[in-house]
Amino acid sequence: MFTPERLVLARKRRRMTLAALSRESGYSAQSITAFENARKNPSEETLSSLAAALRFPVSFFHAPPAPEMVPGAVSFRAPSKMSAAERDSALSCGAIAATLNLWMEDNFFLPQPDVPAYPELSPEAAAEQVRADWGLGEAPAPNMVHLLEAHGVRVFSLAPDCLDADAFSTIRHGTPYVLLNTRKTGERGRFDAAHELGHLVLHSGYHSPRGPEAEAAADAFASAFLMPRAGILAQQVHNASVERILSAKRRWGVSAMAFAYRLRTMKQLSEWRFQQTAKQLAQLGYRKGEPGSTMTRESSKLLAKVFKAIRDKGMTPHDIAKVVNIYPEELNHYVFGLVPLRYEGGEQLSAPVRPALTVVK
Repeated sequence: MFTPERLVLARKRRRMTLAALSRESGYSAQSITAFENARKNPSEETLSSLAAALRFPVSFFHAPPAPEMVPGAVSFRAPSKMSAAERDSALSCGAIAATLNLWMEDNFFLPQPDVPAYPELSPEAAAEQVRADWGLGEAPAPNMVHLLEAHGVRVFSLAPDCLDADAFSTIRHGTPYVLLNTRKTGERGRFDAAHELGHLVLHSGYHSPRGPEAEAAADAFASAFLMPRAGILAQQVHNASVERILSAKRRWGVSAMAFAYRLRTMKQLSEWRFQQTAKQLAQLGYRKGEPGSTMTRESSKLLAKVFKAIRDKGMTPHDIAKVVNIYPEELNHYVFGLVPLRYEGGEQLSAPVRPALTVVK
């Protein structure tokens, strides 16, 4: 049976207007609209043409509707620079990732959600409380992707063509999701993950604050979570020089600009000193990157364990792609590039028994 919602999802994933899909497929925009509105079912020949234009298997359009990512319940990192098409494409990535998660939950025992909600606290106080809840003390936060996964957050990567979507988070049926863009440096990726954790802690729910105020609060949470006050004060970085900042920021796994900004908010740098420091860091290339950084981009431990478990059962990631009705290349976009795209031989086998997967904190 044809699923109209899947055609809409695929078109938005590819950022195609009705006119663009019409040009690519050879079918009129009016016909495509009728398909999407369930007024008419496409023939198999028509569906094959649409599927080829959208770069999805025909089976994708016969599957049940994918989990919906409701825009009003999603918090985007840096939403102001996103077009509607970019937003819809990112949300479509989330819907496909959620489909993959449903398959994983059917076949594995995954960590249960354990993300506290503190909408009544200030970002600084909320960050301190979550650190206490999770037993982090004042030490640097470990791998942020692993930490989120250990507490039941489903972390996936955003497709690389989602250029303007830094990250986003949402909660669906009690399960928190975070999708991260992998184009950034390791330091900035950690901040994005902490920022989205801030949204989950501070802004969960349909009626939570959105916009610049909420983004600023999530930034403040991320800063305090990654650079706890007591830990920073212990480093004795009052009026730190640029050289000292570049040395100290490595301990916390953050960008130089984020570290300097944290010192400013903690009044360890005066406003004038901060402005001068920021100017120097920008001249050295730290405004847009982390020159000379050796920090690798954090990836998913949970997904790596899933792929190992299925290999032990004789399956391949390509079999997972078939199960969720996408191509392996598309699957790879959501799993931090963990899918080997060239695989020789092997036929599709049954799904594995549900082993328990845990993520070490």
